[in-house]
Amino acid sequence: MPLGRFLGMAASGAERLELVGEGGGAVVIELAPDDEAPAATATATATATALVASLPLVVIGVGPPDAPGADLVDLVVADPAAAAELLDAVERHPIAATALALLLRAVERRTVPAGLVAESSTYSLLQAGPEHRAWLAGRPPPPGPPEGPRPDPVLVDRRGDHLRITLNRPEVHNALDAAMREALLDALAVASADPSVPVVIDGAGPSFCSGGDLAEFGSLRDPASAHLLRLGRSLGYAVHALADRVTVEVHGHGVGSGLELAAFAGCVTATPDATLALPELGMGLVPGAGGTVSVTRRIGRHRAAWLVLTGAELDAQQALDWGLVDAIR
Repeated sequence: MPLGRFLGMAASGAERLELVGEGGGAVVIELAPDDEAPAATATATATATALVASLPLVVIGVGPPDAPGADLVDLVVADPAAAAELLDAVERHPIAATALALLLRAVERRTVPAGLVAESSTYSLLQAGPEHRAWLAGRPPPPGPPEGPRPDPVLVDRRGDHLRITLNRPEVHNALDAAMREALLDALAVASADPSVPVVIDGAGPSFCSGGDLAEFGSLRDPASAHLLRLGRSLGYAVHALADRVTVEVHGHGVGSGLELAAFAGCVTATPDATLALPELGMGLVPGAGGTVSVTRRIGRHRAAWLVLTGAELDAQQALDWGLVDAIR
């Protein structure tokens, strides 16, 4: 669909209803180069932005990333084949994909705290939705707790003027559970108490962090309570508050919340074998540890949307090229 036609439908009450249907899904828009763009659509206007802002569809632009109207769409791809792949991804999880698009459209205008509130609200709504419930019902039964005493989920090593915080559940690639969250918050509180101390966060074992512990998904009593807990115990905000003196060292998997938290740090390094991904859409969710804020501030909302919608894994070099990491070590 040409951009001008799309904006015309979005502006018309009857055609807007026809465009969105019952809500959820995607539309593909042709973005013309500058010399081919109609004068009426050559520059995105405040009116056009307002027309799209609440549209419950993923708007996929096909064309040059700097084409007129590119800032109106949710992400831009180079050709129709790439757009078709995104359409397939949206079709599998239309509610979560559309919620992601709506969330990201205003992310650049929000402060970090406001972004965390908006993300958590969306995440909580999706926790009660049919796509996440279907994922919970279809997954294998989570394993029971390990027998015997558990080691400390986070190790804290203060040497001179440096503080090293190490995620310490190597047997599950440092999957982030409630106990690790609380221990990590305590460690970051120690760092906050001494503004002169540089902080390094890394992970024991084969990976930095494989994301949230899937065994705990669905364990809280209701999404509304989970929303308040998520905001009150926000690791993303705790890292953000110390960002100018925090370095995160990623190796192996930096997935889901592992990537989301790392991206809040002032400096992120990665080993050459590191892989980074945001796989939440496959669970009927959006990122919930601050990733729509932290990742977007590093790579922009179009690339962040692409990462979530495709679930693609970035290698260390591509992550460096995009600015998702600052150095390969």
